[in-house]
Formats: sequence, C-alpha cells, structure tokens
Amino acid sequence: MGAGSPMGTRTRLNAGRDFRAAMELEELDRNVAKTRETAMRISSVIKEVSHKFTVNGRVQIPADIVGKLEALIDAPQSVVVIARVNGNDIACAHVALEDGAGYFGMFSVEPETQGGGIGKAVLAEAERIAHSRWQAEVMRMTVIDVRDTLIAFYERRGYVRTGRYAPFPYGDERCGIPKRDDLRFEVLEKDLRHG
Repeated sequence: MGAGSPMGTRTRLNAGRDFRAAMELEELDRNVAKTRETAMRISSVIKEVSHKFTVNGRVQIPADIVGKLEALIDAPQSVVVIARVNGNDIACAHVALEDGAGYFGMFSVEPETQGGGIGKAVLAEAERIAHSRWQAEVMRMTVIDVRDTLIAFYERRGYVRTGRYAPFPYGDERCGIPKRDDLRFEVLEKDLRHG
C-alpha cells in the first residue's frame, strides 16, 4: 500500500519502546480521494483535545470544522499525517508550506499513548515532508507560550523560541474557552538543513 493507493502514502515505522507493533503513518493530501469520512476520521483523532465537542459521550464535530479539515487536506502543499497502531488512528498533524517554510500544526496524540515515541515519529515525518518534498529549510509552529512542558518537548527536538508572538483568538470557541486572559502564541522554529 504505497503511494497512489486509495488511502494515501503509507510508511511503517517502529513507534518506540512502549509500542512493539509497527506504527503506520498515512499522508492525506489533495492527491488522495477526499471524502467527508476522511475529515471525520481526522476529527476523531483530535477528539481528546477538543473534548468540548463531546455530547452525551459522543463526539459531535461541527460541520464548519469538518469543512476546514477537508479544505486543509485539499489545499496544495498541505498534508495531514495520521499515525495508526494496530489499526487504530492515535495521532495526527498537519504540515504545510507557508511563506517558504514548513508549518506544523493540528498536532494531537491520544493521551493514553503519549510517551511511547508516537509524537516524535509524527513530528519527524512532518519535518521530512517539509524538507524533502517542498525543500523547506525551516519548520515553524505556534505554541501557547505558557505551555512550558510542551515547549521543552519541542526544544529537545531542535526547535528554538523566536520571541515572535501572535495573539490568542479569544472569543473563538473553536479554540477552546480559556481560563485565563494572558494567553498568546509564540513562534518556534527549527532549521531543517542539518538533519
């Protein structure tokens, strides 16, 4: 099931010490048949992050968010990577080319699988895509600047804090309902030219 298969490009990786089974990474992009079902699959992977969409124990993703996911999949120079272990979708990330640099976002790993190497593998695959497919020399992302543990995770993987910030989208409930009023995003970057 390689490139050109109906489900997209697939790569099998060893997922790390806690997952003896091989992990499969699937790339969904505009060259893959797109359906509402594919966007719903991605939505289900990020359900833990978007717990506010859970009603009576069932995930109910608003149609506008499903539509945005479909648009991400269909955009040029845009790929959604899904990680699967033992047939279960457990992580996803979006990687795109923006202003000549790779952009990494929409990253989510099922909480019960965190710490087993899944996130590292997904991030590495996104970096590989940005560098080898689009010749991006830099990967960028935005992280809420008070998420010290998450920022430390990225710093251990070569990302640096840039000191550039973007405002948090207060009032947009799709981004969650913040419990504090001092949130902002910081831009992190990694040089992809040195492996």
